[in-house]
Amino acid sequence: MIEDVFNAVLVDRGAGVHGNPLQPAFDAIAAGQSLIFFPEGTRGDGETLGPFKSGVHHLLKARPDAEVVPVWIDNAYRVMPKGFFFPVPLLCSMSFGAVLRYEVQEPKEAFLDRLRSAMLELRPQ
Repeated sequence: MIEDVFNAVLVDRGAGVHGNPLQPAFDAIAAGQSLIFFPEGTRGDGETLGPFKSGVHHLLKARPDAEVVPVWIDNAYRVMPKGFFFPVPLLCSMSFGAVLRYEVQEPKEAFLDRLRSAMLELRPQ
């Protein structure tokens, strides 16, 4: 349903054995599509920002021309808690940051720290 209704690009972490798990994301960008990427790789507890996975770095290293817009989604955990199939009818808000660009040869940890900082700046106080 997620692929058919929302046109989602799913990352199959097990695909790394047989190919690049990010290939569907590379294909989507090459086709001019936008992606919503969750750098934590999973839903967190809604209060803290978990450690980032390296996928977003690998994607941008291969496509440094892509723009990244940091977004903080407040209350998302309560709207779609783990284990629920349908969203709970609650309000959430989104805060958008300035466009970030990957700097060629930027170390993975430096980029992920910069992205993390940009997202934390958007978190409501």
